[in-house]
Amino acid sequence: MIRLLAGTVALFLPAATMAQVTENAAEEIIIPARVVSREEIVVSGSGLLRESDSDLIQSSNILLDVKPGLGARIENRLRDESGIVQFRRSDGRSAHPTSQGVTLRGLGGNASSRALVTLDGVPQADPFGGWVAWSAYDAISLGGIVVTRGGGSGADGPGALAGTIGLHSTMTDGIAASAAYGNRGSWDLSASAGGELGHGQVAVDGRYSRGDGFIPVARDQRGAVDRAAPYEQGGLGLRLRFDAGDDSRIEASLRSLSDRRDRGTDFSASKVDGVDASVRFIHDPVATTQWLALAYIQLRDFESGFASVAAGRNSVAPALFQRVPATGLGARFELRPAIGGANPLRTGVDWRRTTGRTEEDFFFAGTVPGRHRIAGGSSDTVGAFAEWTSGDAGDVFLWTLSGRVDRWWLGEGFRLERNIGGTMITNLGFAARQGWEGSGRAGVRWSSDFVLLRAAGYRGWRLPTLNELYRPFRVGAEVTTANEMLKPERLWGVEVGVDWNRDDTKLSATLFVNHLTNAIANVTLAPNLNQRQNLDAIDTKGVEISAEQKIEFLTLRATYALTDATVDASRGAAALDGRRPAQIAKHSGSVSLRSNASGPLGGFATLRYVGKQNEDDLGLLQLDDALTLDAGVTWRLADAISLEARGENLFDELVPAAISSAGIVERATPRTLWIGARVEF
Repeated sequence: MIRLLAGTVALFLPAATMAQVTENAAEEIIIPARVVSREEIVVSGSGLLRESDSDLIQSSNILLDVKPGLGARIENRLRDESGIVQFRRSDGRSAHPTSQGVTLRGLGGNASSRALVTLDGVPQADPFGGWVAWSAYDAISLGGIVVTRGGGSGADGPGALAGTIGLHSTMTDGIAASAAYGNRGSWDLSASAGGELGHGQVAVDGRYSRGDGFIPVARDQRGAVDRAAPYEQGGLGLRLRFDAGDDSRIEASLRSLSDRRDRGTDFSASKVDGVDASVRFIHDPVATTQWLALAYIQLRDFESGFASVAAGRNSVAPALFQRVPATGLGARFELRPAIGGANPLRTGVDWRRTTGRTEEDFFFAGTVPGRHRIAGGSSDTVGAFAEWTSGDAGDVFLWTLSGRVDRWWLGEGFRLERNIGGTMITNLGFAARQGWEGSGRAGVRWSSDFVLLRAAGYRGWRLPTLNELYRPFRVGAEVTTANEMLKPERLWGVEVGVDWNRDDTKLSATLFVNHLTNAIANVTLAPNLNQRQNLDAIDTKGVEISAEQKIEFLTLRATYALTDATVDASRGAAALDGRRPAQIAKHSGSVSLRSNASGPLGGFATLRYVGKQNEDDLGLLQLDDALTLDAGVTWRLADAISLEARGENLFDELVPAAISSAGIVERATPRTLWIGARVEF
């Protein structure tokens, strides 16, 4: 089911949208008499128990407008929320797969995610590298995305340093399909079908998209080797749900993904193939003991070529070919005992294991590689958590306290290099390591009829990825070496916030301070030579503001984030001390206008701004700010059929996504227009 508790943080849910959600889910909407600080979403097929009221003490919001198809992409929808930062400004059609990490609150400068992304409670970061394959979710029927800013939630576990982005799937009931055509030979096709099967439900989702792509290099810097960068992506998903007695059910999910893209020169193609599977047993009666058991597996196979382009961009040669097979395994058990007719205590244990290796050919003579490298290892974490929440969303005063302890292991890593067909050059083995980490959260919330005050303090941590530990890499002339002795990152943070909700007006403001020790970053050692190192710290402080106003049949929404982030560094990284972390803008914001009427015409317009940010750790290369406009219009011809037109980056703004050491600017998506149709019945 979908249950929504109308709240005040970020999302105005108009009556028409409520009616549509309720109709699709055949379930209820509950609006409490007293203001609460966020909506609650429980999506059939999610495999989750009821969302915990403990998250009400932190800044959080729900995104509901996440329909697949017609060119829409989840990573771009997330860009509407100020403070959510993806390592590159380009999306999953043109960005390199290894650059798609995500973070919150200025804790960036690294392609590995510092925010935890989950799908129905299952971690989604690549097992080897920590980046996120956003194209993997294009085929999923999502009921909503829950964004919780700030770490420390014991239930989320390691990796949720900056917060959690929870994707929640929903079981399709009926048939839905869309088809769209866009600029540069782009097609976007999606379909979902589902219904009852015995004492349960079954749903099948699929999506296929392709395009000839655009030339990534800025117009005045292109050479003979530069061309358009095509992409082709697709995925299939099967989900099953069966009743298993009173208030119990079994849910299973199987998904596959295929992603092919190019970087706009020869020898730069990449591909990602993956299969994810999960099974869970859920027992969640109201006001009695609830529990959940979950097991999952992630299989990933990533390949990529890297090219070396001559200074005049008149010739190109292969520089490296990489293949990365990786596996993620995990299990979880959670118990919420009944105490006094409620479930205030949440306890659980979980385990996650990642294994992977990189296999690379490099030192090319023409198109023939001369050297081969293989490097990799494994990591495990086992954790236990407990969390107590004093009441529920309707209480005037609410407090929560949680704690978690984790045991982590890094298995024996290795790195081998040899001349192909010849001698061994490097044969290194790295000793296994292990340790303990603690995390937790404490918070309070007070609410009246219109105003809500909240405060929270938290501690979180993240284990280095196998990619950060063992894999050196090269981008153009820039070489970055690995560091097998990296330590876990640790975060301390506090936040205070106020929310206002009265009639058709909603306002929210949050002040935050974060201190991230052992922050992993690429540190410049010499010209064209870097190494991954633990910095002393990254300190961030700032404010997040959102406002919503309903104006008859329209909803106006604005968000803004001011993030002041600085590096605290010494010893070999002393040159970074006091500088701004790479890839973090000081200012970002968005303004959107959406229709909320139930008539045949609808539409939206979203203006996004991202400020200037450094490309490198020393701040020698800078990405300019950018202002983009997306807009669309919908015409419903009948209850089941609608036509849509939408545009991305309508100003055709040059959005710099990266700058090489030679000053070559890579751009994000230029103006793209789509026209298509949807069928839902």
